[in-house]
Amino acid sequence: MVSRIETRPGQRERGVGASAPRPDGTLKVTGEFAYSSDLYLADMVWGVTLRSPHPSAWIRSIDIGPALAMPGVLAVLTHEDVPGEKFYGLERRHQPVLAVDQVRYQGEPVALVAADHPELARRAAAAIVVNYEVREAVVDPRRAAFDPSCPAVHDGGNVLRHQPIRVGSDFEAPVVVTGEYEVGMQDQAFLGPESGLAVPAEDGGVDLFVATQWLHVDRDQIAPCLGLAPERVRLTLSGVGGAFGAREDLSMQVHACMLALRTGRPVKIVYNREESFFGHVHRHPARMRYEHGATGDGRLLYVRAEILLDGGAYCSTSPAVVGNAASLGIGPYEVPNIHLDAYGVYTNNPPCGAMRGFGAVQACYAYESQMDRLAEACGISPVEVRVRNAVSQGSRLATGQVIDSPAPLADMLRLLAAQPLPPASRGGPLDMPGGVAQTTRGEGVRRGVGYGVGIKNICFSEGFDDYSTARVRVELLGGEPHVLVHTAAAEVGQGLVTIQEQIARAELGVDRVTVAQADTAVGSAGSSSASRQSYVTGGAVKAACEAVRERLAELRADGLSLAEALELAGAVEETRRYRHRPTFPMDPVTGQGASHTQLALCVHRAVVDVDVELGLVKVVELAAVQDVGKALNPVALEGQIHGGSAQGLGLALMEEIQVSGGRVLNPSFTDYLIPTILDMPPMRVTILENPDPNAPYGLRGAGEPPTLSSTPAIAAAVRAATGLPLPRVPIRPHDIALTPVTSRRTS
Repeated sequence: MVSRIETRPGQRERGVGASAPRPDGTLKVTGEFAYSSDLYLADMVWGVTLRSPHPSAWIRSIDIGPALAMPGVLAVLTHEDVPGEKFYGLERRHQPVLAVDQVRYQGEPVALVAADHPELARRAAAAIVVNYEVREAVVDPRRAAFDPSCPAVHDGGNVLRHQPIRVGSDFEAPVVVTGEYEVGMQDQAFLGPESGLAVPAEDGGVDLFVATQWLHVDRDQIAPCLGLAPERVRLTLSGVGGAFGAREDLSMQVHACMLALRTGRPVKIVYNREESFFGHVHRHPARMRYEHGATGDGRLLYVRAEILLDGGAYCSTSPAVVGNAASLGIGPYEVPNIHLDAYGVYTNNPPCGAMRGFGAVQACYAYESQMDRLAEACGISPVEVRVRNAVSQGSRLATGQVIDSPAPLADMLRLLAAQPLPPASRGGPLDMPGGVAQTTRGEGVRRGVGYGVGIKNICFSEGFDDYSTARVRVELLGGEPHVLVHTAAAEVGQGLVTIQEQIARAELGVDRVTVAQADTAVGSAGSSSASRQSYVTGGAVKAACEAVRERLAELRADGLSLAEALELAGAVEETRRYRHRPTFPMDPVTGQGASHTQLALCVHRAVVDVDVELGLVKVVELAAVQDVGKALNPVALEGQIHGGSAQGLGLALMEEIQVSGGRVLNPSFTDYLIPTILDMPPMRVTILENPDPNAPYGLRGAGEPPTLSSTPAIAAAVRAATGLPLPRVPIRPHDIALTPVTSRRTS
């Protein structure tokens, strides 16, 4: 049950459960909001990174002389100038600050330049002469994983994690469907490029103002590389123009700090769009093989699966991505027998790591495609086959973990299927595939309907010590009570600042609330990822507020008003750390273990119109049903579902980093396409609130699940319109137009 909260002034309009306005909303709409790329100091200089043009090569020599000779250049640095440890990393510290003796991917940083003008810095970087000895690039993940003759990208082999799941032993069934599926490399495509400002400090340390997702883990990687104690590296969050996982890894942080400490001047680094494509990790491309066995009426008996994830040149968060893909790899379905292997491998392709959905997205596309094949083989509807196999509270995941909170998947599916379908197209140019280009006249347009279901873990898993810290202070300002909330939680656009304000209002009954700029002066809040911040930072703010409220109650025991009590006692401040319940690593042989703290479900229905002659697709409507436990801010929540669905649409139909021989072919928003307002259809969103008794307010993390289920729903709808198998996303026009259309299914 959700804890009861006394209604206090301001709560009804702006407390928990209300659609409170965002404090940064007006500034962002008017263009006045300060992003990290807007940072400026009068005496600052500019930093630029020289990157490798090769995906795999030895470095035989670096000549920085031509760059140093250019007027206005203040510093040119290579790996020899790294003050401390030369390597960093989130899970394995093997990624060089600057390439030492070799490069492992196109775009790997090799040298740094600081100059008094950004264009001069770029020209100086281009003047550096690097002698490369190009070698064979490992680009095929299957060869990297399973061919003993394949070169090793790192010592120890190319398989960075293999996670099996083993349940049961009966792999016989009267109905068997098999399939091989691929998911392309998706970019997070945030609009604010990597940027920040490093300022040398009088104590020999450095202050870094940066757009990131996790201030403390950044600091803990930066400080050793600079040879400094952590307390001498101070980070403050600057305005973040989107993240979606790509800012979990370091980009320009160490580089800016190195240049600032070398020059004694503030150093600003801002990537351009092309460099941004090389400066952050991407979604792991996946190759997957699935076999589902079922009874004649569609009830699952077994699943065999192999999931191969290309991690690229460095580890990043790939082990955790593999863990998620494995544990959630059969979907939210009851299956008595499972034989699954998930692999993450090193290649010389671009590094891959965190992106919204984090391993579950790739698996979801495969298992949902299989459920559609199973429905067809059994002669039942796609909805019914999912209802018959749906998990519920008390069901076990593939890992043996029991779902111990509401999981009304069957009801969600029935609710979704009962919603009315959109009317037939009116035939106007905006209604047709191809849109304003008016390439379609309607002759070859067919409609299809498809469904998708996804299950996503919330918060960090597999025994990670997942917590957040909050400091809450109440004092009189201008004669009125005021609350200051201070955490290190990164606001990356998801509305976290608003949620912290709402919790403080609800718990303390004070309408005037300010959330301090996130920085490392307060304890860690963990990463703004894994849909975890409302859970853990919300829990920390709630706990700190409760502690403050208890002290205030003591002060007011004699009947004082809040203002009177604060006037006598001064400020009341409490700091609390909040942890969710423990999780446990998956067994390395069987995959069993309670590896997740919370699970979230979302279901989608997609309606598409497809011009089967031109290969053009228009998504006519998306409908979604999602259980969120408790809606802390309904409008913001609906925005998260819309946004996640849009990224799923992009993966289904248009978004892919094209890589050939380890080289990126489309590092721009001209050639890497993302959905625009003309591509995003109307949405029907139904939000269910079945509280999780283990979570603050009963909430359930909601940002990632819609990204899972929207992709397979759209792909299923395109299959229904065309009759084509379409085993790969994104679905490209030639996948449709160059293949004979054999049939038409609309449900």
